[in-house]
Amino acid sequence: MPRIEYVPKAFRRSSLDIIERANAICAEYARQGFDLTLRQLYYQFVARDWIANKQTEYDRLGAIINDARLAGLLDWNYIVDRTRNLRGLSHWDSPDEIIQGSAYSYRTERWANQHTRVEVWIEKDALVGVIAGVCQRYDVDYFSCRGYTSQSEMWGAAQRLLRYEKAGQDTVIVHLGDHDPSGVDMTRDIDDRLELFGASTNVVRIALNMDQVEEHQPPPNPAKLTDSRASGYIAQHGRSSWELDALDPATLARLIEEEIEAWRDEAQWERDTAVMERERALLTAVSERWAEVAEFVDGGR
Repeated sequence: MPRIEYVPKAFRRSSLDIIERANAICAEYARQGFDLTLRQLYYQFVARDWIANKQTEYDRLGAIINDARLAGLLDWNYIVDRTRNLRGLSHWDSPDEIIQGSAYSYRTERWANQHTRVEVWIEKDALVGVIAGVCQRYDVDYFSCRGYTSQSEMWGAAQRLLRYEKAGQDTVIVHLGDHDPSGVDMTRDIDDRLELFGASTNVVRIALNMDQVEEHQPPPNPAKLTDSRASGYIAQHGRSSWELDALDPATLARLIEEEIEAWRDEAQWERDTAVMERERALLTAVSERWAEVAEFVDGGR
């Protein structure tokens, strides 16, 4: 729990109240295995009617959270930036360590024996961290569209889906996006362009939908009138729109989990998992007896 004071600061009582509430929210999500972006935290405040849903309040919350972290009042691990990450190569201290790591990460392609191949696509890159846990737990590939997906990426996706189809599998794209003029249209766009490129896939939008808006009551935003799709959206849904970020992370994870399970043959999955675990155990045994393996290989040279 790194709370490190870098810049001492005296806060007003109103700011301290916000910091205490932020700590409580973040701690609760941390117990569930989730971290939050600043925007997700902001929507948790809005949903509880602690602040108004407007840009000035978002900016104010961001400033308070930034100062609180620098002052050592908020855990640095609670708030994350999922769009900026350091990348590099992996390194190991010894051969047995990499074999042990390989045993831990060893996975066979268990979806290859399923009737249906599932992928999860989400509109926003900032929410990839929310869906990563459940997708990795089910060994499902997932993808950040970053709005309307580029033509290159969509063509590449179609070629991938066509390979699955030629192997005898049906394919499903599980899509999540904002409920606003463009966010709703993106599901249609994915379906149309994949069909254009020859992929006969099933695109299923599981969030954000109007029934979920009615059930969870996320904070509304005005629909963007400058969006070319605004008139059609307003005619169907009214002048309010809702961001996917406003849904509770646990709710998003549950929606994805339920959709994946609906398409997966559980009995086949268990059989393939048992084979994978036996092979993983063999790798683990090799790492634990690496000295003997190395001696045997060296002696045979």
